[in-house]
Amino acid sequence: MERPPSAERIELFTNTFDLESGRDELSGLEELGRWLRENRLVGEGVRVDEADHRAFLDLRTGLREAVDGEEASPHVLARADALLAELPLLAALALPPSRTLVPSPELSPARRACAELALDWVRLVMTGEAARLKRCAEHTCRWVFWDGSKNQSRRWCSMRVCGNRTKSRRHQDRERQARRTG
Repeated sequence: MERPPSAERIELFTNTFDLESGRDELSGLEELGRWLRENRLVGEGVRVDEADHRAFLDLRTGLREAVDGEEASPHVLARADALLAELPLLAALALPPSRTLVPSPELSPARRACAELALDWVRLVMTGEAARLKRCAEHTCRWVFWDGSKNQSRRWCSMRVCGNRTKSRRHQDRERQARRTG
């Protein structure tokens, strides 16, 4: 199944923090502004403030938890939900069907961008496609990825890297256990 644009944007946004390297593409105001411009969520010259920065970090953390589904932390989801309650959305009939909900024009450009990301998630949930967004099962990675497999059984963002690491580690554990017991 082909990945829809909303899934691609959620992937890009949630993966701005790399657990393995500790690199955070949204580590400061300047980095957040650059990421928003590069991903065409705001125009040139738009400034973000500390409150915007905190909002995007809370949304990113909440989305990463939401992708985990049943294992999600209620505390983290509640913080993201509190942010979303501050981002009014409007129903619009004159727009294409995929755009019937839009961020309020009264929001600042940065907060509209935050609302757009939230709407991307809503679109995926409403279509049932959110279930195809998963977090890598490799505990050192936890990257969010789109599972385009027919039976939605993918477990790793990359079989070559993360899948191989996990399987190698399991093999080594079995070998160690066999040496201890044998």
